[in-house]
Amino acid sequence: MREEPLVKMVNISKSFGGLKALDGVNFEVYRGEVLGLVGDNGAGKSTLIKILTGAYLPDEGEIFIEGKGVHFREPRDAEKLGIAAIYQDLALVPTLDAPANMFLGRELKKLILGRVIRLLDRTRMLQETREVLRQRLHMEISDLSRPVHVLSGGQQQAIAIARALHARAKILIMDEPTSALGAEGREELFRLINQLKAEGVSIIIISHNLVHIFAVSERIIILRNGRRVGDRITSESDRKEIVHLIVGGEDVK
Repeated sequence: MREEPLVKMVNISKSFGGLKALDGVNFEVYRGEVLGLVGDNGAGKSTLIKILTGAYLPDEGEIFIEGKGVHFREPRDAEKLGIAAIYQDLALVPTLDAPANMFLGRELKKLILGRVIRLLDRTRMLQETREVLRQRLHMEISDLSRPVHVLSGGQQQAIAIARALHARAKILIMDEPTSALGAEGREELFRLINQLKAEGVSIIIISHNLVHIFAVSERIIILRNGRRVGDRITSESDRKEIVHLIVGGEDVK
């Protein structure tokens, strides 16, 4: 018998005016699982993830984290429970270096002259950034003081992931993570994903690229027209079956 899902969303529905974006969707992710979430544009993927991250409130349905019912009023509520999303643009400031991006909005400060002056603790920010990259992601970036726009796509992905891990993320959502990466960057990203999986971090990958979904995921959930139409073990399926479900086939479940 499989363990309780880390995330369980039950009968989630969401409408925008007359448009039903989600219609009674069930969704679950297990601890340490790499899950692919696929579907055409307008299938409901983004809406479902925005509900999971607290950006949207569902009209109907329940969310359980580690078996406990939760109600997110805003993204901060989801973040406190270890849910983090990394979008296509990575939300990095290109002209800032890795430590500044790592601690953006939650900079570390040090006291000068008691409590009179508070300055950025650059030394500690640099040290903690390097530690997360080394210890959690097994990655070494020689010069962390350079603006992130000069780093490779894979290194930029690593910094975005490191920021989420430092904030104690245990459920990591990655939206089209390979879209701006070359072959080398993709291999580095897949290595990072496998490293996180080994640590028990759950990863949800949203992508239109089924080759990449099959390369890294263990299970695939398919949405179409706001409904869940399939749930497949990756090793027991193929791209033809997933495409069939995306464009019009119905799951028997």
